[in-house]
Amino acid sequence: MKRKLAVTMVLLFGLLAAAARAQEGAKAGAKAKERDNSAASAPDPSVGAATYIIGADDTLHIDVWKEPDLTATLPVRSDGMISLPLLNDVQAAGLTPMQLAGSLTNKLKKYLADPRVTVVVTQMNSQRYYVTGEVLHTGAQPLLPNMTVLQALANAGFTQFANTKGIYVLRAENGKQQKIPVNYRQLVKGDAMGQNILLKPGDTIVVP
Repeated sequence: MKRKLAVTMVLLFGLLAAAARAQEGAKAGAKAKERDNSAASAPDPSVGAATYIIGADDTLHIDVWKEPDLTATLPVRSDGMISLPLLNDVQAAGLTPMQLAGSLTNKLKKYLADPRVTVVVTQMNSQRYYVTGEVLHTGAQPLLPNMTVLQALANAGFTQFANTKGIYVLRAENGKQQKIPVNYRQLVKGDAMGQNILLKPGDTIVVP
């Protein structure tokens, strides 16, 4: 009787230990999946920095590691320059944030042993498109990187009188005005996706 009880107790402890290991494994797997999902959803800060071209009236945050006196948030002047301590005027317009960071790093090497510079565009005032007509939000709008006309229309919203079949984009190229038709109804159905063009600075979306 005692031997059977001992065997039963051993089996019971074995089952409990296996269950505990399985639960720990499940928790570890859940944590790993959560880390993977977080990594997948986290934005890559280098994407915008690698493609966005700085322009006049943009606002930049210049961060110089461990140098609070050189760290500042400042606008890009109409001449495309920014002013920083030690460096005075520096060309910013026409560069990506990463290119400007590299330029500032090289210039600061004259004064600092190991300068580390980060440039972030906090306001994209130089990149704008315009919306007019039967929309809820008219006027100048900030142009985000890789923004399409469908995304812009979603931001603008339509009035009840909007002719969504007759929308067009006015674009100035080589001194000439180009009219690009956009059939919103086809776009939302997944048809005529070639009309879902990438917007350029200065484009005007007209919703009749």
